[in-house]
Amino acid sequence: MAKTEGLMLTATTDIMSYSYSGDEHYYDDYYSSNITDERCNKEAVIQFGAIFTPVFFSIVVIFSLFGNILIIVILAKYENFRSLTNTFILNLAISDLFFTAGLPFWAYYHMYGWDLGEVACKTVSFVFYIGFYSSGILLILMTAHRYVAVMNPLSNIVSATGGSSVITSVIIWAVSILVAIPGFCFTTSQSKHCVYKDSKWKLWGIYQQNVLFIVTLIIFVYCYAKIICRLLRPTVQRRRSKTLKLIFTLMVVFFVGWGPYNIALFLHSFSHWTTTSVDSKTLAAKCESEKSLDYALYVSRLFAFSHCCLNPVFYVFLGIKFKNHLKKMLKSWGNNKSSIHSRQSRLTITSVTSGEELSM
Repeated sequence: MAKTEGLMLTATTDIMSYSYSGDEHYYDDYYSSNITDERCNKEAVIQFGAIFTPVFFSIVVIFSLFGNILIIVILAKYENFRSLTNTFILNLAISDLFFTAGLPFWAYYHMYGWDLGEVACKTVSFVFYIGFYSSGILLILMTAHRYVAVMNPLSNIVSATGGSSVITSVIIWAVSILVAIPGFCFTTSQSKHCVYKDSKWKLWGIYQQNVLFIVTLIIFVYCYAKIICRLLRPTVQRRRSKTLKLIFTLMVVFFVGWGPYNIALFLHSFSHWTTTSVDSKTLAAKCESEKSLDYALYVSRLFAFSHCCLNPVFYVFLGIKFKNHLKKMLKSWGNNKSSIHSRQSRLTITSVTSGEELSM
């Protein structure tokens, strides 16, 4: 009986020993295959992720759904989709919703392991990656578009509408789907895990994200450095800085969220490279280092993945146009409520002769 309980404990711990973020394993093959080994017990790290990740993701999902759907409603009600700027905002909201769609599954994975099957594993990974990469591409394009608008306001890119917006959207989603294909083709469901098939594709997923982040960083720094220099000129109207506030804040949030995560992800990639045998002292030191990195990866990932619910917040509270649209929409809802209440009151009549109240 004791032996059976030991096997059950080992199996349960082993199921939890993989924590999947949509991109790679959090633990190398050695530790995940024998988490109960006294040389490196990561049970505390696993419990930390199993408790905080589902709770945090649940909050992110609720706010992301509310915020991004609200943005889409405002755009549909008050804005013109032919505008390239509005096209970017609409696509970013849709991208965030794609990204959000994967979070409940990863929260479930943290608690129970992956028991949803091979098809669900591939589909969730694919949708998650589409949201991830399309979001990065859109933020790059939004920054480049704003750069052109400030540096060359008369450019055809700034005033592009109609067909240009449609073509741009098609290209964005086509590239995002193409880049996300490995997430569909090379993930697999095995032994309660939804993971890449081998270390080669794990590393591909990690470095692909790192490259996207570095490219985004270079473009952001270059564009905003040029824009700031332009705005410092005395001949430039100061009001233009307000139009940059929204996208600039989005960029800052992007870097604060994704910077630490990408650093932790890159450092963790070394655990997937083949290593030589080491003595027990070196192994113990490596174990402590791995634990610290695992905690850093968990925490930084929580902040990184929250970007899908932060974007709408900044649209509403920093974008003057969106704030006005939101106020107008809330006011119209309030007027509709008052109108309905008033009409219901008028339809309720009281009989003078009998004193009975009749509802019509």
